[in-house]
Amino acid sequence: MTKADIVNEIAKNTGIEKVTVQKTVEAFMDTIKQSMVAGNNVYLRGFGSFIIKKRAKKTARNISKNTTIIIPAHNIPAFKPAKSFINKVKSHVKK
Repeated sequence: MTKADIVNEIAKNTGIEKVTVQKTVEAFMDTIKQSMVAGNNVYLRGFGSFIIKKRAKKTARNISKNTTIIIPAHNIPAFKPAKSFINKVKSHVKK
């Protein structure tokens, strides 16, 4: 499902115009991004959490130059779904 699909689904279910829904969805996503850039996690009860994970420094190989490089410690954004969300997906997704 793409962002356009989400906008269409919300517009269909609520009767709100697609343009308004699109602006709202984009504002929601921008708010989450800005919060995480500022170093804050975002918690949505019953849905999940957008969290900042810390990756430790590690060594890696550059196979084209056959050298060892050091990847410094860094932060990455991650999503951790709520338990209720996980259970709902587990019980409804067909294998």
